[in-house]
Amino acid sequence: MTSKEIRKQFLDFFQSKGHLIVPSAPLVAKNDPTLMFNNSGMAQFKDFFLGNGTPPSKRIADTQKCLRVSGKHNDLEDVGFDTYHHTMFEMLGNWSFGDYFKKEALAWSWELLTEVFKLPKDRIYVSVFQGDEKDGVPFDQEAWDIWASMVGEDRIILGNKKDNFWEMGDTGPCGPCSEIHIDLRDADEVAKVSGKELVNADHPQVVEIWNNVFMQFERMADGSLVSLPAKHVDTGMGFERLCMAIQGKQSNYDTDVFSNTINFVAAKAGKKYGDSKWEDIALRVIADHIRAIAFAIADGQLPSNNKAGYVIRRILRRAVRYGYTYLGFREPFMHSIIPLLAEQFDGVFPELIAQQEFVERVILEEENSFLRTLAKGIIRFQNYTSDSSLMVLSPSNDQFDEMIEMLDINDVKNTFITERSKKIVAGNFAFELNDTFGFPFDLTQLMAKEIGWTVDEEGYKIALQAQKDRSRKDSSKEATDWTIVSDEDFDFEFVGYDETEAEANLIKYRKVKTKTGSEYHIVLDKTPFYAEMGGQVGDSGVLELGVPSEELLTVKISDTKKENDLFIHISTDKNFEKFVEQYATGKKLVAKIDTARRSKITSNHTATHLMLSAMREVLGSHISQKGSFQNEDLTRFDFSHFSKVTDEELTKIEDIVNAKIRANIALDEKRNVPIKEAVAAGATATFGEKYGDFVRVITFDPNFSVELCGGTHVPATGQIGLFKFVAESSVSAGVRRVEAYTGQNALAMFEEQLTIVNELKGLFKGQSDVVKAVKALLEEKAILSKKIEAFEGEKLQAIKENLLTKVQVVGDVNVIAEVISVPSADALKQLAYELKAKVDNLYCVLGSEVAGKPQLAVMIADNLVAEKGLNAGQIIRDMAKEVKGGGGGQPFFATAGGSDVSGLAKAIEKGRSAV
Repeated sequence: MTSKEIRKQFLDFFQSKGHLIVPSAPLVAKNDPTLMFNNSGMAQFKDFFLGNGTPPSKRIADTQKCLRVSGKHNDLEDVGFDTYHHTMFEMLGNWSFGDYFKKEALAWSWELLTEVFKLPKDRIYVSVFQGDEKDGVPFDQEAWDIWASMVGEDRIILGNKKDNFWEMGDTGPCGPCSEIHIDLRDADEVAKVSGKELVNADHPQVVEIWNNVFMQFERMADGSLVSLPAKHVDTGMGFERLCMAIQGKQSNYDTDVFSNTINFVAAKAGKKYGDSKWEDIALRVIADHIRAIAFAIADGQLPSNNKAGYVIRRILRRAVRYGYTYLGFREPFMHSIIPLLAEQFDGVFPELIAQQEFVERVILEEENSFLRTLAKGIIRFQNYTSDSSLMVLSPSNDQFDEMIEMLDINDVKNTFITERSKKIVAGNFAFELNDTFGFPFDLTQLMAKEIGWTVDEEGYKIALQAQKDRSRKDSSKEATDWTIVSDEDFDFEFVGYDETEAEANLIKYRKVKTKTGSEYHIVLDKTPFYAEMGGQVGDSGVLELGVPSEELLTVKISDTKKENDLFIHISTDKNFEKFVEQYATGKKLVAKIDTARRSKITSNHTATHLMLSAMREVLGSHISQKGSFQNEDLTRFDFSHFSKVTDEELTKIEDIVNAKIRANIALDEKRNVPIKEAVAAGATATFGEKYGDFVRVITFDPNFSVELCGGTHVPATGQIGLFKFVAESSVSAGVRRVEAYTGQNALAMFEEQLTIVNELKGLFKGQSDVVKAVKALLEEKAILSKKIEAFEGEKLQAIKENLLTKVQVVGDVNVIAEVISVPSADALKQLAYELKAKVDNLYCVLGSEVAGKPQLAVMIADNLVAEKGLNAGQIIRDMAKEVKGGGGGQPFFATAGGSDVSGLAKAIEKGRSAV
């Protein structure tokens, strides 16, 4: 049975049991501050478990793209080394939202595995939760009894909290679970040791394939458990492991999920899978990682240097590094796998084939960049471990004493000598290679081993932990549990498309400690406040309490965010505690948005729609959104395009947008449109966004702009007033960024530019052609600069000739030691080199005041350095003390600067006395 057939049978089976089959959510988590990526099948349904939303059906099944490379669930370091861990994987799942529970879930699991997939019953083991006294959760007798009736008690295992109590994170929905494991060993191995003894023992052929989680609780911030409003079922079956079991393989990588990719890469590298341990690991790493990279990019997450983008970049670099080290790839290769992958998942995850060229181009650019970085890092490593490298601190280094003095660390010298004598790469240097050049620690270890060195692993861990602690501190937020004001079930209503204020009820709130203080998160049953989504920032405004005839108590709302399906009103107003007390007396609460700010944001958002359509006209139909941001000041838009947008193209786009603004096109808004109907009608959807079965369609001229959008918009385009680009730049490979102003901001920019032009006209005494006048001025400046340069060159030659008359002979050394006047430090350096070329056995000490600061230079003939042990770097450090400065350089030439011009003469005399 092929993997496609296995996936289809799973979905067909649960469809026959009354489940609605839904598409996978994007790999990148949306509107959930607790997640970077969807790391489980249930992530997109979390609000349904918490009672914050209503599912489209009480029974749902799907296959969900998941990524586990950060946070609590992190499998990255295991990938490639074992046979069953992955970064991205598919999670087959079936859910019950307050409908069926343990009896049906477990029975259907057994039926599907043994009757449909025909897996051997005598190789299957199951586990149930043994209970936890601390949490007050009892032994799961119900699950035990259900399994005993199907598999027999001898195949049931009791599991502790670690193995059989599933939690998504530190807080959130959770509950006891029942795992299903299968023993895939051959008969001889089974005869020696029972599979029951190997469950949860990390045996590569005795693996968990399915987990039935019984969602009954919510873990609170204080660690306690509270019962959920209803009992739910959340199951997850690892698709890759299921394929391994059904196809009779000993490794996930031997299934057709990965085998085509592995064979493709092996052929490209001139290798054969199965011939070499490390080559096989590299092939598995690449086959796994390319899926995570490709689908993350297709879902809108580009590689970058922070947060989720850094995770994707790290995965890509890990794959490239394995290809570089073990498969001999010196040119980009990862991008060439994308067509194969896109074809494999066409019909399952169609977003990849739809963006195939874009994904290839992004990965290609990332590969090129990292291969260059890899080469630089290798050179840096070689310099570090080289005896002659000036980058290495050692007593033989001319800058050693100066560096020790600057570092002010007592034991650096002895520590480094010890490390170097033992040929140990310092842990902080290994961390620098990882942090700056993307070198995984094991690559540094490998390079060190090749030259007979070791790496200080403990020092590396300390540096890594220090960074993690800094990062955690920078991003830390400490939230209390929600304080429930109204226990009644509520149907949330957003009225902000039609209203700017609304009477509402306070449902719950919590206090959150942040780096800068505290803030309150407030949930209402009805609100006109738009929560940040789709690039549009959240609304600000006030909550009012009382009646107009009284003095109103107000709380300022600074922002509105969406957390899963909750609209969170954020306030730092200290009045809020008093506000809650007064609310309890029955006073009326009214939520009001800042209408002036909303109007500007809305204009920028609508302008973005017009701009995207204009871009497609001017640049091509390939243009698609890769990120956007609209606040009251500007609109910023990232889009797929592989070359700079020229000034002429930007002008054409502006002209189209402004024409649509002048046409004052009325908004055509349709709500609750079936998504299939909307897409069939030509509405543009954004890759990486999760859309429901019903969508909102925004149209400004059906022949121009029709998009799926949840944002707020102007009633007619004329309200935007004016549109003007202010910036165009590159974000990453294949992605460009533009920024634009609208309305008053655009007009203010024009007025500012006009003021500048008028000022220039005044400076040029009314000349009408200011551009021509400025060009003439620049040409004149260039001519004068050349004349000044020539004059300074002549002056420098005169100084040189004068110095040549002042050579003093000390033994066999020709000494020049003078304070002179030169225009720059570069001129001082040039003069020193020219004197060296003219005078044999030269010892030259020069000083000059440059821009009010003292500058020093010491030049020594090479033969004097070798024969007499003179060292310009050491000499100039002593001289620099007289001018309250510092410096350094090489044995034959060194420079220094300072702050005290009055010490120049003493500095030169000290330099002269050195010989």
